[in-house]
Amino acid sequence: MSSETAPETVDFAQLHEQVIEVLTSIFDPEIPVNIYDLGLIYAVTIEPDLSVDVKMTLTSPNCPEAQSLPLKVEEEIKGLDRITDVRVEIVWDPQWGPDKMTEAARLTLGLD
Repeated sequence: MSSETAPETVDFAQLHEQVIEVLTSIFDPEIPVNIYDLGLIYAVTIEPDLSVDVKMTLTSPNCPEAQSLPLKVEEEIKGLDRITDVRVEIVWDPQWGPDKMTEAARLTLGLD
């Protein structure tokens, strides 16, 4: 009889929520709103091997945080238990605009 135990099941929905929590803790240094509510995160996919793919954008191609913000996203998500790898892809389509922000973000910035 084998002494191996069954592999622990993964609650992907819970893991996705944890990734979103991490993203809501990262702020654009120029805007007092987190990057998730700001609408910079377009997609978060957790693969079966527990790697995470993030598609995100920046407020503009000339954003001074173009180098550091994606690295911060990668580092913070890698800090979660069980995550095996993180890949962050910067995309420009669709173009970011204030319509991508949550209502709370627009209220914080006085846009509503």
